Amino acid sequence: MIECKGLTIEQGDFKLSEVNFKIEEGEYAVLMGQTGSGKTTILEAICGLRPIKSGSILLDDREISKLKPAEREIGYVPQDGALFSTMNVAANLGFGLRIRKWSKKKQTNRIDELADLLGISHLINRKTEGLSGGEQQRVALGRALSFYPRIICLDEPLSALDEKTKEEMYQLLLKLKMELNITALHISHSKSEAVKLADKVLEIENGVLNSRLI
Repeated sequence: MIECKGLTIEQGDFKLSEVNFKIEEGEYAVLMGQTGSGKTTILEAICGLRPIKSGSILLDDREISKLKPAEREIGYVPQDGALFSTMNVAANLGFGLRIRKWSKKKQTNRIDELADLLGISHLINRKTEGLSGGEQQRVALGRALSFYPRIICLDEPLSALDEKTKEEMYQLLLKLKMELNITALHISHSKSEAVKLADKVLEIENGVLNSRLI
């Protein structure tokens, strides 16, 4: 469960005040709103990539707003994937495991498990530069899931994909949601995307965040 209580975030002239919402364990929430409304700002604050002025961020009732990003145990898929171009797929999948000092055997086993789950076992030794958009998103998703995070945050992960690839990713995300009981916060501009994936929609309008169940 992830919860924001009275969250206030300021950057220059931009300000979000009194942001309140809760995503229950196993719930898939889609965060919507116009460009510049603060969706990514909220996501980055939860992940520890942007400071907050006041309020609380709770993960399973534990205050995490002062913890470093790696200490929050939150998986993050940025909008552009941000894969490491000098590494192959296996190294990208295992990045979070190496910095958490997993043994090489455990890393190898988890990388193989993720590659099989995401349908990218045939790409394991490939560099990321030549991968298609859908393949890159699968790798980015695997990297975010690698260390068994409590919640995963996705910033418009499907926005750059063609319709056929989007449909494939919908099916993959629904599969992961069911098999892994993922708790997720997913930014999107697409109402159809929200209908396909979300249990709950969070929407920012005029600086106010509203929540509704699908």
